[in-house]
Amino acid sequence: MASFPLKIVTPDGLIFDGQAEKIIVRSTTGDLAVLARHINCVYPLGMGQAVIVTDGVRRTAACIGGMLSVVNGEVSLVPTTFEWADQIDTDRAEASFKRAETILEQKDSSDTDIQLAEARMKRALIRKSVAQSK
Repeated sequence: MASFPLKIVTPDGLIFDGQAEKIIVRSTTGDLAVLARHINCVYPLGMGQAVIVTDGVRRTAACIGGMLSVVNGEVSLVPTTFEWADQIDTDRAEASFKRAETILEQKDSSDTDIQLAEARMKRALIRKSVAQSK
């Protein structure tokens, strides 16, 4: 299978810089797959699992927010958060989920607190799901 240059960069630094055969990510409108010779495009990222195939090996990660761009065959993934499945701390994800659950159970939580807790809960669920897929 043909490959393409892929860079994955988060605010914390460079995560991946190499050749890939396929990348699948969750955009804000649904899942998106990129193969070699993809047209130029830019997509905003949602929250979900990312799949990266390099040298025939499939790796999964939790990918939250950011953008994906394809320019002249080069793919850049710039997520807010990106964690490989084998590096996810499931205890931390579970603790975050429980904190969000506590906020949602409180009757005096503000709308902002509820929205933040729902987002935290969704991130925790994605991270736990991806960690189980390793």
